Amino acid sequence: MTAVIALARFRIAGYVASHRALQPLIALLALLAVLYATAVPAGQEIAATADSAAMLVPVLAWTARGLLDTEPDEQRAVALSALGPRELVSGLLAAFASLLVPAAIAEAVLLVRLAGSPTLTVVLAGVWLHLLSAVAGLALGALTSRPILPSPAVSTITLILGYLSMLVLSMAGARWLTVPVMAWMHDAHHGVLLSGLPLLTVQSLLWPAIGLAAYTWLRRTRP
Repeated sequence: MTAVIALARFRIAGYVASHRALQPLIALLALLAVLYATAVPAGQEIAATADSAAMLVPVLAWTARGLLDTEPDEQRAVALSALGPRELVSGLLAAFASLLVPAAIAEAVLLVRLAGSPTLTVVLAGVWLHLLSAVAGLALGALTSRPILPSPAVSTITLILGYLSMLVLSMAGARWLTVPVMAWMHDAHHGVLLSGLPLLTVQSLLWPAIGLAAYTWLRRTRP
């Protein structure tokens, strides 16, 4: 486990030191500037946090993909030879850790821009939604990373189409067929998100779990 954590820290350090870390950060700041150009009115706290979490998914996927793409193929092959399957765990751990920073920034900016004072329940629900967003971003970013899709163009198009598919399917009400990001916003704006959060959590984790399982299987033949 020590080797896995050490490799994850090494990968995060390499990602931070590279220009790749700046690209999704700039996109995040632009998104937050649009979302919170004006203060969030009192009573709209849960709706605003759901909107933030849903719109953050492609930025988080971009972040995860960037981290997984930073390491040269040869270096990743050496790590795979040394750690075996634990190399994959280290990569996903590093990628998820990198997603916590933009998710925390988004949540912090949201809290600053609230005109009212949210309850602790609303704050915790917002944190949870951003964690669900991070899990979805991790799965999408991993499946579009270089070990799976070597072409940068194909990878970028697939990432965009993957997110658009989430929007379209969840907009159509097919909550079990995708990560229901539109359902997050719909339920929040209609005041039923908190009561339905347990079921929504299961629906939101199902496809990321399948996606990460697919990533693990594909990496067996694509180091």
